[in-house]
Amino acid sequence: MNIDLNPMKLLSRDPASGLTEHYPVKVLQIGEGNFLRGFFDWMIHECNKLGNFQGSIAVTQPRPSGREKIEKLKKQDGLYTLMVRGLQEGQKIEQNEIISVFSKAIDPYTEWAEFLDLSKMATLEFVVSNTTEAGIHYRQIPWEEGVPIESFPGRLTAFLYKRYQHFHGDPEKGLIMLPCELLEKNGDVLKHCVRQHIKDWGLPKSFADWVEQHNQFLNSLVDRIVTGFPEKEAEALFEKWGYKDHLLNTAEPYHFWAIEGEPDLDKRLPFKQSGLNVHWVEDLAPYQIRKVRILNGSHTIMAPLGILSGLETVGEVMDHSDFNDFLCQAINKEIIPSLPYDSGELTKYAESVLERFRNPFVHHRLSDISLNTISKFKVRLLPTLEAFAEKEGRLPVHVLRAFAGLIRFCRVKKIKGSYAGKRFNGEPYIVKDDEQKLSFFSEQWMCYENNKISLHEMTETILANQELWDKDLNKINGLAGALCDQLHDLR
Repeated sequence: MNIDLNPMKLLSRDPASGLTEHYPVKVLQIGEGNFLRGFFDWMIHECNKLGNFQGSIAVTQPRPSGREKIEKLKKQDGLYTLMVRGLQEGQKIEQNEIISVFSKAIDPYTEWAEFLDLSKMATLEFVVSNTTEAGIHYRQIPWEEGVPIESFPGRLTAFLYKRYQHFHGDPEKGLIMLPCELLEKNGDVLKHCVRQHIKDWGLPKSFADWVEQHNQFLNSLVDRIVTGFPEKEAEALFEKWGYKDHLLNTAEPYHFWAIEGEPDLDKRLPFKQSGLNVHWVEDLAPYQIRKVRILNGSHTIMAPLGILSGLETVGEVMDHSDFNDFLCQAINKEIIPSLPYDSGELTKYAESVLERFRNPFVHHRLSDISLNTISKFKVRLLPTLEAFAEKEGRLPVHVLRAFAGLIRFCRVKKIKGSYAGKRFNGEPYIVKDDEQKLSFFSEQWMCYENNKISLHEMTETILANQELWDKDLNKINGLAGALCDQLHDLR
């Protein structure tokens, strides 16, 4: 490919090269943001480089607010630069590549007819989306001919219906939906929304049958940190490269995608044969659980305790020898043994997680991780505590200390509309969580400080709150006393 890289010009295709043809459109992409451009679009680019896919992407934005990036893509002829930076098998890597998978960029709110015309493309096979979890959400809306539909499921239903009409219900023209939203059973949820719109709009039963029998809505789980536009470095990079790129994107080396689907689908979407870390699986549950318990659970271990200790980022936690050792012990001696899966595979996954945490190019703030940390503990770490206690007949001491850290982290007072706590050194921090939950913790700590209740009584009251945990945790043998001891130690 000849790319015009004249000094400080905008990244674009070189008109002199005569390069006006693209691969045929095989993918409709709903989502113009950083994640898909650093994940799925990079994967398609890798497949095309090997000659395994030979397809291009038509990209549209899910919300009117995404119009700016669509316009930038048009000005850059669908091109952008992706920087992959971080640690891989202990080695620091930095790779830059111009990604050239987009052949069409359409704003469905101002180019509604052009968007629907994509449904008539015989080469189209896949619909990929990342509209945030809120994007796959059913809401009753009308469909008026010629009027853009704002919701993603509604827009997809209209798109599928136009395709069904154009190809007269041809079974071979059904599509494969691959939602990347971080939503459990995202494909099933999307299909349910489409079914409901078909019912609401009174569309023909034959169309409903075509959707059910000849289209696939696949559940999937994605994992890659995509950090987006490097604001502080951009100008220096443009000077170095000799061109500007308003869609410059950055990502870590690690990538993982598990898709509930037949392995034969890799013949159509050749990720595995192109050497990518993509897995066609029968059941996503083991992959979802290991991610929640190991990766997300580690975040929830480190955030409250790290903030209390004056640390600011994940990188600082990993550089702190005591914290690093504490986290590794929690993962290897408590989280992994509590899971009913192959320990070798879990250990290998955990090693990749810890390497990602050490990425010097990612500055993940503990304050961001600590958002809604009470409910996160319930989902990410409480199941480990319960499973370990049941299996081993004792409490996991590292997860227990993280639980005590959470309770100490929520020792807060409401000041000027925000809940603030104090680190071990007395410096303040802000806790962002559910108002009702923080009010409860504040009241309990105030009662303890005023000598109205003992530390043990406060701990039992917190554990008994079923609004927090959906159960009375005092039923876990020895938990209240052990937590109380940990809280004494933290003081």
